[in-house]
Amino acid sequence: IAIVEKYGLNLSSSVARHLASERAETPNAISGAHSDSKAVLIAAPEMALTAAAEVAESHDLAPIVIGDAIEGEARDVAIDHAAQAATAMPGCVILSGGELTVTIRGDGKGGPNAEYALALAMALDGRPGVWAIACDTDGIDGSEDNAGAMVQPDTLDRAKKQGLSPSEYLSRNDAYGFFSALDDLVVCGPTLTNVNDFRAILVT
Repeated sequence: IAIVEKYGLNLSSSVARHLASERAETPNAISGAHSDSKAVLIAAPEMALTAAAEVAESHDLAPIVIGDAIEGEARDVAIDHAAQAATAMPGCVILSGGELTVTIRGDGKGGPNAEYALALAMALDGRPGVWAIACDTDGIDGSEDNAGAMVQPDTLDRAKKQGLSPSEYLSRNDAYGFFSALDDLVVCGPTLTNVNDFRAILVT
């Protein structure tokens, strides 16, 4: 009602009557036939990482789960994860989840997963035998049409051949543009499920 009054909205008489009635009030508690209702959590970030760990083990890889609730600036977390990958034993997959953030400094495109991937590629600096993927599990990274992006040992080499400056793209928050030029965006469309971000770094 306050919103209707604030914006001077014209409502039909039936809608106005309904909003003014007690029936339209938000109930403080569930009672009656639905008082025994319960909520069941059927998907969670931890479950996604557990499933990924099981897939890794089925391929004789050692999963290293570093957390399902990692937060922080995407580019800073990427530097930390690159350091962990540099000291990891070959034959492992470093798995993590959570919700990263991006401080907007430029006018580029891309969400936290693509920005993480770009910063990770720069920190890895072409390290051989390391691949990575960072995606939002709902299929949309930020406001673009990609879920995230992939990093490969030759990511920076391919960028250099195309005349792309990773640091320039990162400074403009244009990780989407960077990975689009390399054809390394992950585009799957909305998944209709969201258990936060998913990141995997494969060390061979």
